[in-house]
Amino acid sequence: MDRTEHIEGLGSILVRRSPRAKHYLLKLVGRQIVAVMPANGSEAQLLDLVARNREKLRRALDEKPADDDRLDESTTLQTLTFRLHIFRTARAGFYTTLHDGMLHIACPDATSFDDRHVQQLLRQMLKKALRREAARILPPRLAELAARHEFHYTDVKIRDTKTRWGSCSSRRVVNLSLSLLLLPPHLIDYVLLHELCHTVEMNHGARFHQLMDRVTDNRSEALRRELKTFATGR
Repeated sequence: MDRTEHIEGLGSILVRRSPRAKHYLLKLVGRQIVAVMPANGSEAQLLDLVARNREKLRRALDEKPADDDRLDESTTLQTLTFRLHIFRTARAGFYTTLHDGMLHIACPDATSFDDRHVQQLLRQMLKKALRREAARILPPRLAELAARHEFHYTDVKIRDTKTRWGSCSSRRVVNLSLSLLLLPPHLIDYVLLHELCHTVEMNHGARFHQLMDRVTDNRSEALRRELKTFATGR
């Protein structure tokens, strides 16, 4: 019987026991990781295989766009600092302007939004704007929260990741996804605080959760559940 298992950094994976399978297998179906084992296989062994291939699976997810990523004139997207507006124009070439809280992406009249290259270009233009805004907004907010709660980190970097909102290295370098701008402000703060807590506690043990409760006024678990309703990346 199929079941889902949540893996930190990978999200929910589908665990499947198959009478036809002769080996343990990991595959990507859309943006869903499917882990398959023989009928008499060991689930612990299968999950160990997932753990050993975590980085490879994460990279595969990051490189694979979601099926519902199509951008066109009907797309409605509100980020923390701007709303997306895609439109056709008689001018040749694609161009963007960000003004008064609106990111305008102009497309030539003959644009086919079903064209894969057009979709790649539109995503690149959107990501460029998200990266610029994330670099403007997130580092100052991280510094503000760190000063308020007396955390110390060595650097902050903005990344284009689809499997995690943020991370913190053993050198206390905080990595933040540009997709954070798709979250409401209180959840952005939750992610930033989560990574700042990792500058003190690198694992998710009891002391980490106690620290998270302290800096979120005991709302850590509720915020974590709310964050799970949002998908990373576009």
